[in-house]
Amino acid sequence: MKANNLEEAFALTKKFSSKPGNEDLLRLYSYYKQATEGDNNEERPGGFDFIAAAKYNAWANLKGMSKEEAGQAYIALVNVLAEKYI
Repeated sequence: MKANNLEEAFALTKKFSSKPGNEDLLRLYSYYKQATEGDNNEERPGGFDFIAAAKYNAWANLKGMSKEEAGQAYIALVNVLAEKYI
């Protein structure tokens, strides 16, 4: 099974038999957000919401990456993870 576009890749993640590790999940999240929304212009979460802060930072690290490039990176990562989790 291999995804060729963003929609197929997103759908493929729903078929994973187990959950990827946190690092891979953050990479998936950040590439998807960059591909669909562009640069992160949201306010940084404060306090002790470590998960939201990690997601914010992962997405913010992709600043300047084009939506197309992020989409291709997301698709490539999903295809690699699919070999392991499907």
